[in-house]
Amino acid sequence: EMWAFARADRRKPVFAAKVGLALALISFLVFLREPRDIVSHSVWAILTVVVVFEFSIGATLSKGFNRGLGTLTAGGLALAVAELSKNLGALEEVILIISIFTVGFITNLAKLHPTMKPYEYGFRVFLLTFVYVMVSGYNTGKFTDTAVSRFVLIALGAAVSLGINIGIHPIWSGEDLHNLIAKNFAGVAKSLEGCVDGYLKCMEYERIPSKILVYQASDDPLYSGYRAAVEASAQEETLLGFAIWEPPHGPYKTRNYPWKGFTKVGGALRHCSFAVMALHGCILSEIQAPPESRRVFISEIHRVGREGAKVLRELGDNVKTMTKLRSSDILLEVHLAAEELQKKIDEKSYLLVNTERWDTSKRAEGIKDAINGNSVAAKENKNEVTEPTIADQTAAQHYKSFAAASFLSRYDSSATIDGYKTLLSWPARRSFHPNLPLEDEESKTYESASALSLATFASLLIEFVARLQNVVNAFEELSEKANFKDPVEEPAAVSTDDGGFLAKICRCVGLKS
Repeated sequence: EMWAFARADRRKPVFAAKVGLALALISFLVFLREPRDIVSHSVWAILTVVVVFEFSIGATLSKGFNRGLGTLTAGGLALAVAELSKNLGALEEVILIISIFTVGFITNLAKLHPTMKPYEYGFRVFLLTFVYVMVSGYNTGKFTDTAVSRFVLIALGAAVSLGINIGIHPIWSGEDLHNLIAKNFAGVAKSLEGCVDGYLKCMEYERIPSKILVYQASDDPLYSGYRAAVEASAQEETLLGFAIWEPPHGPYKTRNYPWKGFTKVGGALRHCSFAVMALHGCILSEIQAPPESRRVFISEIHRVGREGAKVLRELGDNVKTMTKLRSSDILLEVHLAAEELQKKIDEKSYLLVNTERWDTSKRAEGIKDAINGNSVAAKENKNEVTEPTIADQTAAQHYKSFAAASFLSRYDSSATIDGYKTLLSWPARRSFHPNLPLEDEESKTYESASALSLATFASLLIEFVARLQNVVNAFEELSEKANFKDPVEEPAAVSTDDGGFLAKICRCVGLKS
């Protein structure tokens, strides 16, 4: 298992080897004889390597800076307090105890402030160094020697750690942040396509995995893709905190590289991931639309899903290759697909509601009353009855046929395919009261709720398309600040046919250029 773990990411065994090499080099101090004051405290150099040497260079620089700054300031303060306590004579012990309490109180209070979170390790080192210098210096009477030797050894351990980490197979937090954002694009695109295809195939989980119900990691491809993007927020912030410490390197050669732009793109992608999560929730929901209704919108829904995934993959490739967009109308096709879906919903809206409850005679009056703010209830008291039109009767008949077919289909098939089963229309229980017969009114309520679930899925898909604009805006902002390279135009196809022997003769005699 450890062998497979090491082969999955070769950087991890390399990192372990680098730490071992740094510890081996620092351990040579133990065998030295001079200077004795430094050698006797060599354990601090070893502890510094163990604590400071992190996986990435940014994390090593961050911890090294915190440790060095904490040691330097704590040593200086300890020397000042020690000199003051010596001048007070008999009150020396009292001054030392009061100073340790005061510094411990102030340090821990400041460490808890939200803005000081990046320097929490520095505060810990500061407090440890201050107390160690005060206690050791009091026992030996050598405050200055203790403080200087500790600082020198910590600086030596940090220098060895940083030198080996940068010099041998460097691992950069900024590069990890870049790859993480690009990878999440592909995961969300895969989840989007899977949700759309699964919904249109009218398949549902035979048994919803418990890990999905409690939002834990699962191997389900529909679930794992968008979950990785949603859960990446904390990892992105951590990598960002380390990336800003790293010097210019590789393709990130500008000073003050806009690493925050990557997290902004990740946040916009996460906003889209929530919509994909809701689409997956439609597949997991107890209320399901009948397959006959879904087939009416199959081409439009499938096109929106395909074009949306295409946009995500193109943006992910551009992030990975650090290339600007080829054109500004990257969302043109997906917007057209969403418009076609909306038009189809408008045309077939009678499939999504119970048309028998439409009051067509008062439709115009209801709109007018809503605009004027009048009471609709007062108008309905008038005994005005209008016969339903032929169009209304036709729409109602269509709705009845779809609803009846959906209820019958529930008992016509029970096939199971690859852990999925053929979709069964809600309700799974024919009545709220199992011992009582199903009332006609209750049946219509069930049918209406089932039809509306299709409208929910379609509206979420259109909402996803609307959120794509935020991703494009964030990417364009990042590409300008990070100076992404311009896209390379694909060269036109050039014929390699030289025309044969006759063409060569013509060119030789000057008859053909």
